This record gives sequence, C-alpha cells and structure tokens, in this order.
Amino acid sequence: MTANVGAKDAILKYGLRCRCPECGQGRLFNGFLTLAPRCEACGLDYSFADPADGPAFFVMMTMAIPATAFGVWIELAYEPSAWVHLLTTLPFMLLSCIPPIRPFKGMLVASQYFHKAEEGRFAAPRETTAQGGLVPVETIAAREEPFLT
Repeated sequence: MTANVGAKDAILKYGLRCRCPECGQGRLFNGFLTLAPRCEACGLDYSFADPADGPAFFVMMTMAIPATAFGVWIELAYEPSAWVHLLTTLPFMLLSCIPPIRPFKGMLVASQYFHKAEEGRFAAPRETTAQGGLVPVETIAAREEPFLT
C-alpha cells in the first residue's frame, strides 16, 4: 500500500491516523501513548520506534505557547481572580495540548520508519595491522597525498 504513496504523504496519512507505517491497517498504539509491540495486520515489529520526548516538544511549541499567551492576555486585559483562570485557561491549555500528542507521536514513528532512522554508531576503523591492531591515524595521514602539490 505504501508503494504508491510518497514518504511525506504516507507519514502524514498513517502517522495522523496512528496506523502501521508498513501496511496502513494495524493500530500503532495499545492505550493512549503506549506503542504496540507489533502490527496485528502485517506483523511489523515496532521496536525500531523511539520518538522519546519529540511529541511533547512539538506540542509545546505549537500549542502550549499560544495557550499560555491566551492566559496572559486574560490576566493583563481583565485582571481576574485565580478561579477564572482555572475555569478558562486551564481547560483551554489541557484541551489544546493533550489530544495532539498521540498523532504527533504517530507521525514521528512513521517518519522513523520511512527514513530508516536508527541509533547512531561510530564508523569502523579504516585500517588494521596484520596482527589485528589499529594503524595510528598519523601513519595513515602521512601516506595520503596532499590536496595541493
């Protein structure tokens, strides 16, 4: 199914719907934010996915700042008591920040799948000696030709 859809479109399509990035059918989550171990439709193992704090960061940057600005505006414009903020600003902040976390997490998992993101690794050494030891970098650099002659 993903063969006829571009990676960017698939990330949005499957990520926002919280569906498997491979087949688009299986659920991505068990519960609100807990990733399922694998897709129940195609069997894709979700162990590759590690969105960490990414969803919370993106929600804070897109939703929490305007919600906080709303609370500051109410405070500066009307100077209400604290209970007014509890009745207006708090629900607005909760309703604008909590629901988008799941789709953002789905988009990050789909993005990791389509871009084959994985944990970084150190590069393998360039040369080893006959005994299996590493050749010093200075020796390798001395053998290489200079860029300008």
